[in-house]
Amino acid sequence: MSGHIYIIGLGPGDQNLLTIEVATLLPNLTDLVGYGPYVQRVQVPDTIRKHSSDNREELDRARHALLLAQQGHRVGVVSSGDAGVFAMASAVFEAIDHGDPSFKETEVTVLPGISAMFAAASRLGAPLGHDFCAISLSDNLKPWEVILKRLRLAAQADFVIALYNAVSKARPWQLDTAFELLREELPLDIPVAFCQAISRENEHIEITNLKDAKASMGNMQTLVLIGSRYSQLLTTQQKTWFYTPRSIK
Repeated sequence: MSGHIYIIGLGPGDQNLLTIEVATLLPNLTDLVGYGPYVQRVQVPDTIRKHSSDNREELDRARHALLLAQQGHRVGVVSSGDAGVFAMASAVFEAIDHGDPSFKETEVTVLPGISAMFAAASRLGAPLGHDFCAISLSDNLKPWEVILKRLRLAAQADFVIALYNAVSKARPWQLDTAFELLREELPLDIPVAFCQAISRENEHIEITNLKDAKASMGNMQTLVLIGSRYSQLLTTQQKTWFYTPRSIK
């Protein structure tokens, strides 16, 4: 009997930012699979079995979920933010594509969540108002040389850049190296925002410019948004907003 896998985006953290679709589904699952801290933050009945694993075990986690589904279970595979953005959706499909042929019989549904870059953008104003891209600085799954190439080309194309996995204890030097590269391609006064733990209790936002940006401003919970040549800071009576105009000349 083949079960069902639901690949779930949990949003940035606040339960109010969980989609109604996901909130309705969660109590009806039999199993919950994911990175430990994400699994533990999900509020579900005690009857639902939780399967936690380490952050670098995505493919093993996906295979485990598929095996549970093959036993007839309704399995939720959870990710922070949106499961399709540097998260578990791709891992599940990779496991199906390259795994046991029987995995292809499993019914799969992908449920979207609010990505970190969209949650951060809403706090800042409208930094993603024109063309933008998202790049992960983690070199666990791709060479560092590829990351540097993509950063340089994104800067030359004048995209607003959202950096995921920007700071890590294992990679403390990478973000400063990325800033050095971007300073070769972009004006030093463009805005840069460090957005930590958006929607959670320890939320913190710091806006600076490319000249003064440094890795010590962020941590493992920080998304970094780097403006384009057209991005602006707008100070109102309420606060300073970071936005990118929809039209350019």
